[in-house]
Amino acid sequence: MPREVIFAPEALTDLFELYDHIAADAGAERARNYTDRIVATCRNLVTFPERGTPRDDLRPGLRTTTYRRRITIAFHVTVTQVVIDRILYGGRDLPALFDEGNDG
Repeated sequence: MPREVIFAPEALTDLFELYDHIAADAGAERARNYTDRIVATCRNLVTFPERGTPRDDLRPGLRTTTYRRRITIAFHVTVTQVVIDRILYGGRDLPALFDEGNDG
């Protein structure tokens, strides 16, 4: 049975903030195209969901992968889901975001 990709509220917030940032600089169409490609990359994690880099140092089961070397996608895999935890642009501090007591 294939897993379902779901987006945590924090990941959706990240995506909307990225959209707003790009739209302000380059227009709504470019922002929509870029964020749509990120979402497609996330949805493709249903195929080989164990790919990416394990980041158990940040949170047990956390994995990361990238989109175009600028976006870090942090996710975890359950029996039925691939949960997108965060979608982060550039050099965001992952350890600070996944620090003790902070779910992302």
